[in-house]
Amino acid sequence: QVQLVESGGGLVQAGASLRLSCAASGYTFTMGWFRQAPGKEREVVAVITRSGSTYYADTVKGRFTISRDNAKNTLYLQMNSLKPEDTAVYYCAASRVWRGTTNPRPAEYDYWGQGTQVTVSS
Repeated sequence: QVQLVESGGGLVQAGASLRLSCAASGYTFTMGWFRQAPGKEREVVAVITRSGSTYYADTVKGRFTISRDNAKNTLYLQMNSLKPEDTAVYYCAASRVWRGTTNPRPAEYDYWGQGTQVTVSS
């Protein structure tokens, strides 16, 4: 069982930046960030394989950057030019087996963090 612990959320104004981190307790394959706003389904934000292949949702492409440090078992999400519609609880997730970057879905991921709140005010 791999434990995931997120950090870095907060309250910022529109246009600001935040960096999320996710520390994993063990080896993981593909990792990703998902988010869930009130009343909405959990959606993918970005995923990254161990080799560095990435996927971004269209809504964050060009503003967010996902990265990972395999030696430290840590995942990052750099979020720039934040918008009020980015407000959500952000979850870190990891898979037990290799997952590609085509149409990633929450159901494909086995381990989840507790979530960190990101609130963007207008």
